[in-house]
Amino acid sequence: MRSLKRSFAIATSFAIFLAGFTTPATAQSQVLVRPATQWGNVYAGPATNSLQSPKPKVANLEKKAKIIVKFNNFPKWTEIQLQAAVDVWAENFESKVPIHIEATWGRSSSYSILGSARPGNYFANFAGAPDPSLWYPSALANALAGRDLDGDTPEMIITVNSLADWYRGGGVGPSKSEYDLQSVMLHEMAHGLGFLSTSNYDKFFGYGSIDQPTPFDAYVQTGDGRRLSDLPSPSLELGEALTSKLVWSGANGIAANGGVKPLLHSPKKYEDGSSTSHLDENAFDNAGKNAVMSPNLAAGEVFHDPGPLLLAMMQDLRAKPPVGIAVGIPQIVRNPEALISDAGAIVKFDPPANARAAQITSYTVKNDRTGAEKSFTNSPVMFSGLKNGTSYTFTITASNSLGTSVPVTTNAITPKAGWVKKVIDSNADAKNLTTVTFNGNPAIIYQDDFNGALKVALWNGKLWSKLIVDGRGGSAGRTRNPIAGDLSACVSGSGKAQTLHMFYADSVDKDLRYATYDGKTFKFEVIDGNGAAVNKYEDPIRVRTASDVSVSNACSVSAVGVQAFYRDESQGILLGAVKASGSKEWKYELVDGDRKTDGRTTGDVAFHLDALFDGRETVLLYDSVDAINQRKVVTAGSIHVAKRSGISPSAWRYSILDTSNGPVAVAGYDVTLQKGARGILATWLTSSGLTIPKAEKIRWTYLAEPSDVKTLATNGFGTPSKFLSSNGSTTVFNCQERLCALDISTNALSLVAKEQSVDGLDSAWIVLNKVRYLISGIDGKLVSLRAA
Repeated sequence: MRSLKRSFAIATSFAIFLAGFTTPATAQSQVLVRPATQWGNVYAGPATNSLQSPKPKVANLEKKAKIIVKFNNFPKWTEIQLQAAVDVWAENFESKVPIHIEATWGRSSSYSILGSARPGNYFANFAGAPDPSLWYPSALANALAGRDLDGDTPEMIITVNSLADWYRGGGVGPSKSEYDLQSVMLHEMAHGLGFLSTSNYDKFFGYGSIDQPTPFDAYVQTGDGRRLSDLPSPSLELGEALTSKLVWSGANGIAANGGVKPLLHSPKKYEDGSSTSHLDENAFDNAGKNAVMSPNLAAGEVFHDPGPLLLAMMQDLRAKPPVGIAVGIPQIVRNPEALISDAGAIVKFDPPANARAAQITSYTVKNDRTGAEKSFTNSPVMFSGLKNGTSYTFTITASNSLGTSVPVTTNAITPKAGWVKKVIDSNADAKNLTTVTFNGNPAIIYQDDFNGALKVALWNGKLWSKLIVDGRGGSAGRTRNPIAGDLSACVSGSGKAQTLHMFYADSVDKDLRYATYDGKTFKFEVIDGNGAAVNKYEDPIRVRTASDVSVSNACSVSAVGVQAFYRDESQGILLGAVKASGSKEWKYELVDGDRKTDGRTTGDVAFHLDALFDGRETVLLYDSVDAINQRKVVTAGSIHVAKRSGISPSAWRYSILDTSNGPVAVAGYDVTLQKGARGILATWLTSSGLTIPKAEKIRWTYLAEPSDVKTLATNGFGTPSKFLSSNGSTTVFNCQERLCALDISTNALSLVAKEQSVDGLDSAWIVLNKVRYLISGIDGKLVSLRAA
């Protein structure tokens, strides 16, 4: 089971972003992600007719991208050639987001394969995508989005065959029996950057399939002008296309090829890792620089720059591919739904079942009350200027060059006003935040993603005093690394002599950091993540670890000491660190994720985590990923509770609060704990088999009555997602990337704020002058909100 830990980690990190419909790149919508599985290979060819010497650079071009490569097992002599290829692409591929590559030197599946590469993931429906319905490889998606969409996952994976007859340098170039490593690296990096089809071919039945068409697939045309991405999948028709003449339709590629559509490699006998994802071997074998992306590299052959044709085709990938040939009138759009907004509405829908073949050019959404129409290319559609308190429905049609679909009508919705907002800090986006009561007044601890700082806002009775805690450098244990990720805070002491305890992580070292504040002075230290080596889950002796411990954290403070709990991302386990009262040292423990005895689990735990001290016990609430499918999408998940009195590692008692069963496919997505009217209230999200990987409902129960679980669907407000926060009577959650509220006594839903964020809106509660306020980061500002 432990071998699955890392793949579980990747899967769940992405699971909450996956969805079953496409949305416009211009709207803040749910980013979709799928793992990359197809590889692009370069094969060893026969000796070239003449030896080629590497051409020296005549100038150093300006770097357009920062490319960072982790080289695994490569011998020393390879470094110069590999770095040279990396430098060439850094000068030719433009991206403001660093590109991380994991390259491995080892045996290939076939001796004839010199190298293989694939992207880390594919992304669709992100802001900046030229065509949000297509799947863009990690590095290209990041470049277009202007931000890192895949977190710690490498943007590219490359393997190089260690058994090939390589040219080791030191001469004028490779001989007729040697292969040039720099040329292979240059070729494989092109695959990783996007020169790669996601098509598959069943050699036994002759079926072809493209489950997630990329911009590369959309630029590939059959002999009769149809786009490869538009053919039925799976089908014999697509299988025949993959073994017939295929050409490139991008304007830049055609211009670079003398006005002729470049011929792609599509031999009658399909070749895994070569077919479709290369230029035709026969047409380009002797094309000089433009032969770099032919499937075979001859011994003695050298390519030390991408060549004009490859660069032109890579530029095509950054533009929206032209519309293909329509086959049939669009069928009706599926799953139309209108969502409540403030003086507006969000209308969302799934494309028609024949969307690929129909080549839909636009969707028209009509306001049935006013008759106003808007045309869009994707869902969702935003309507503003509506009247709060008035009922509206909307009619949707899909159109192409051949006609228009039968209209469908949404449910009726009544727009309502959101909560009243007041700005606390206009210079911080508060991407992550938490709140406590400190020295009798509210305190807000929040992350400023603009400059990487951790800040605290303290109410002094009249106004908010804002202080920078960490992340801006300095002395006494502060870090110069940006602060990012989960935050938690607890308070010790009483009256006006309290100490504020803050737990957070940095985005570089991935350490769990700790700051205290007594009202006058900050003190800093690193709790964990800076150990000498990873403390393996099997090791009964618990010490500091070298793992990434930045994903989640929670804290509990009582008379016996300070307790911090956090996820070990490297192993998928829940760790704890305890500083007993009067002690200066942290003691470490493994809380869960290591075994199936004693009520524990071997699932991948604590992606989401909360803790509190109820006056007698420390209580933990956390999720567990229990199963994933071949696409690395979570298919089973559960919610766990751990309790103990004191700080002994052996004192924990475990129970499962919710698990995959019946209507619940996955329990998780986020969790929160809060003291309520009937004790400790636990809240989480669930999905059904039909909505995986998106959550569908909110569930909650009091821990004193764990079998009395309440469930509510968020109909009319949109897909529920993290972040969750509760004050014991009202639970706030993200709904269609906005903020919504649930009154748990009446099951009434309401809109808190109409503003959207693709990363989600964190929130927490405070009491100020006996009035409850919600705190959140909206439109790049830290704000308070109160129901109108």
